[in-house]
Amino acid sequence: MAGKVRRSDASSSSSSNSRGETVVVDCGRRKSSCGYCRSGARTSISHGLWAHSISVDDYQDLLDRGWRRSGCFLYKPEMERTCCPSYTIRLRASDFVPLKEQLRVFRKMQRFLDGTLDVKKSMEVVEDPNILKDKCSCACHEVSSSGTKENLPAKNEERNSAQNIATYLSDQVDIAIRTCAESGDFPCSIQLPKSSIKQVSQAKRKLLIEGAEELMYSSNIAFQLVATIRRAESAGNNASHSAGDLTLSPKVIAEKLAASLNQLSETSGFSIRACNGHINFYASRMQASSGEGAQTIADFKESAAGCKRKSCCTRKSVKHPQGKRQKLEIRLKRSSFDPEEFELYRRYQMKVHNDAPDHVTESSYKRFLVDTPLVSVPPSGNVRVPPCGFGSFHQQYVINGQLVAVGVIDILPKCLSSKYLFWDPDFAFLSLGKYSALQEIGWVKENQLHCPSLQYYYLGYYIHSCSKMRYKAAYRPSELLCPLRYQWVPFDIARPLLDRKPYAVLTDYALLENAESLPPHSSENAPEMQHDDNGGEDSNDILMDDGEEMIEPESESSDDESSAEMSSQTLEDGDVGDILIGLKGSRVRYKELRRAFDPSERSYLESQLHRYKSVVGAELSERIVYSLG
Repeated sequence: MAGKVRRSDASSSSSSNSRGETVVVDCGRRKSSCGYCRSGARTSISHGLWAHSISVDDYQDLLDRGWRRSGCFLYKPEMERTCCPSYTIRLRASDFVPLKEQLRVFRKMQRFLDGTLDVKKSMEVVEDPNILKDKCSCACHEVSSSGTKENLPAKNEERNSAQNIATYLSDQVDIAIRTCAESGDFPCSIQLPKSSIKQVSQAKRKLLIEGAEELMYSSNIAFQLVATIRRAESAGNNASHSAGDLTLSPKVIAEKLAASLNQLSETSGFSIRACNGHINFYASRMQASSGEGAQTIADFKESAAGCKRKSCCTRKSVKHPQGKRQKLEIRLKRSSFDPEEFELYRRYQMKVHNDAPDHVTESSYKRFLVDTPLVSVPPSGNVRVPPCGFGSFHQQYVINGQLVAVGVIDILPKCLSSKYLFWDPDFAFLSLGKYSALQEIGWVKENQLHCPSLQYYYLGYYIHSCSKMRYKAAYRPSELLCPLRYQWVPFDIARPLLDRKPYAVLTDYALLENAESLPPHSSENAPEMQHDDNGGEDSNDILMDDGEEMIEPESESSDDESSAEMSSQTLEDGDVGDILIGLKGSRVRYKELRRAFDPSERSYLESQLHRYKSVVGAELSERIVYSLG
């Protein structure tokens, strides 16, 4: 009978979907050692599917039921049984509020590209384990030469000139503008104007004395930014940005930029404040009257780069010369094997994760990070698909022609789903994991114009019981998926439940005692950014789920299910007759096949189908092809 039901039965088959067909083989329950708690026993329990193909729409829906993929293998933790319950975590990109540490990562990269980062000292903070233990807070950890240009004239009189100082301050304001644009404070899709810093004349200084300080330099860049943004809005070029952009005024922009320049204030000797839309740079009256104005350019360098701990500055860098501008390219390509990427992956795994060379093979790399069951969707020119299309991609980070990092991602109808990141250990000082996450969040925001449904950034699994994975919640405001009702719950609401026990039905937060006193959403309650002992970077950065690579196709017998449990599943899931079965090229509902099996075969198959329906959901079970061969 099965042979008479052909693929042409489009009314009941997902093959009618123009984006492809999803065909899976049910692997059942699986047990493996855990890559998170390192228990040594096979305490990690999940349900597995092997995907021959999967549409981007179906995979999006599977993500929203707690599934993930490793190559062509799909898995979902059995949350009540597994040792380390793993909650799907996501972030609405347009709501992202960067923490100070995340902004510092972006500024560090910008200084590196500008040629103003003291690479030697930045690398020392990453490489010296004693410094990591002591959490060295000296300037060389976070601040390099504070943006000092190495190609400034060598003569002291030129370095002390007001024009050189104004040029230097202008460069720092431009960096602050780019930082605010990347963090979403300003639109980044328009051509932002360059800042101009002017020295205040002696006559005007006398009229603008503020206590013991004199106004030395000022910039009206905030007024220029507002004019540029409003011109773009009136031309319709900024439609993708929120209505909040319309409220930007010179006063608000000046205050944002002044706040971003706080670090410069600490190292330059200037006091920096916003005043009625202007950014003003003040010096003490004693400095002003002596003709110094503020510290010289040479003083800036000394105060910003000076380090009280000589042990921080003992190694030399020959690969990253300071003072030379660098070029960063970010390239997005379809998932495919690339020998250069594999060599980078091999170095990363061996140096950062101490993998043995014979464990890092081309075949394991392909299975894990290249092979994909996702049916790619090409760009169509309409507003429902981004310019790159949907599917599996590798995002390459290339500095001066050298591949330094690769992010493995899936681009789906509602999200960019991060899977893994590997990077060049020589560039660990740039915190490429955090930087790539910021870039991917920005990518989602930019592409909402082309695909309005594309709103979220999925960071993989959040594991509250594993300290190394908690850093994911620092990308705020994030949400966790309730493992029972598949509803999204704000992290700040879910956290008290997870503090009590590793597995929790997150939508039960209302049952908490004193639930009304749960902490409000604020940056003060943000989780601490976690670090590991691999050079000070996040554990596999943002994009890695350690457990994904640990999963092997070692099926666990399903016969350990009790009859009571199966009976409960049957009542809960109802009839399995509408599950779409794939058999010898045909697509047919199970209810049309029941009579083809004898009673014992039918009983066993239906127990499997009930379990399958419970983990993928009723709707998907009627859309996905359950292959029987």
